[in-house]
Amino acid sequence: MSFYNLGIAPKLIEMMERLKFKIATPIQHKAIPLALEGKDIIGIAQTGTGKTMAFAIPMIQQLAQNKNHALVLVPTRELALQVEESIRKIATPFNIRTVSLIGGEPIQNQLRSLQKSPRVLIATPGRLLDLMEQKKVRLNDVNILVLDEADRMLDMGFAPQIDEILRSVPKDRQTMLFSATMPAEIMRMATSHMKIPIQVEMAPTGTTAERVTHELFIVQQEMKRELLGKILVKFRGSVLLFCRTKMGAKRITSALRHLGHSAAEIHSDRSLAQRRQALEGFKSGKHRVLVATDIASRGIDVKGIELVVNYDLPDQAENYVHRIGRTGRAGSPGHAISFARPDQRGDVSSIEQLIKTTLPISQHPDLPVMDFNKPQNVFSFNRYRPQRGGRSRRGRR
Repeated sequence: MSFYNLGIAPKLIEMMERLKFKIATPIQHKAIPLALEGKDIIGIAQTGTGKTMAFAIPMIQQLAQNKNHALVLVPTRELALQVEESIRKIATPFNIRTVSLIGGEPIQNQLRSLQKSPRVLIATPGRLLDLMEQKKVRLNDVNILVLDEADRMLDMGFAPQIDEILRSVPKDRQTMLFSATMPAEIMRMATSHMKIPIQVEMAPTGTTAERVTHELFIVQQEMKRELLGKILVKFRGSVLLFCRTKMGAKRITSALRHLGHSAAEIHSDRSLAQRRQALEGFKSGKHRVLVATDIASRGIDVKGIELVVNYDLPDQAENYVHRIGRTGRAGSPGHAISFARPDQRGDVSSIEQLIKTTLPISQHPDLPVMDFNKPQNVFSFNRYRPQRGGRSRRGRR
């Protein structure tokens, strides 16, 4: 599917061709024409499907035709910077300035950027409200509002801040909401703040990337590091590892370095500069392994991640989808390995119910056999390779 016949202006088409954007993803193909018509949109699509350009292209085309402004709300600093980078590529030729308003950076720098009259604000809710209270930002001329990764913002407890921001934006506006899942709170927000939104759903909630394979190891907590070391010998590419806590991330990063692996960590105890440095080092190949808490489950857009490791299972089943969405992006193959303790059978079942797939269980030959009291579920690591599409040889449950 090309970008032609979607209503995109010729200048934007030419610019996108220079940027090597030639094929529209399914969410872009469906959402762009509706957005160019000014419709309110709820876009449901898994991570890595091109949602940013699905709203950025129509947004910039509309701003090029008027004097209005746009606001993009995102849950994390990392995502804000990535979204701004993507938007700036197509906004700059139209002399449309952008700015990221995020915590963790000196506010004076952002105030100086605001004095240059940017027309696209990319903001996290907390910093935006701070600037609104200081009367440094007014939203009365915003006519396009985008809520990106809306479900993640709700997971992080931003619902009151989002409601306050929405009340400050003119009612006569276009609202586009993009999310990987569709919880009830999203529907409440849509009915309260949107005008007859059109739902564009590319995949049911809980759908994982098509070319990502899954694998599950049942392992005692004290054996996880040994198993991780053996897995990193088998897989040679870049690895994104998720754990639950900041202290856990620090300990795992230290252990990986002790084993001779180049590793960096990214979590809320790290400054924005340190997080940027870790992410850039991961992108460039300086660090083979990036250890992260869920703050990064939707804030990392890195091509070519071979493996995602869930060292700790996520607190919420939905985060499994977001975590493994960092591999297998844009149709590329990827692999996801999860470690589960023997007492986490219920957590695994919740994930399987969400993604409608049984996670294939593997067993490393050098480690003790563990299970959920179901010995028949254990497969040999040497002879078993997960099937494409995530369905195990156990068949349907």
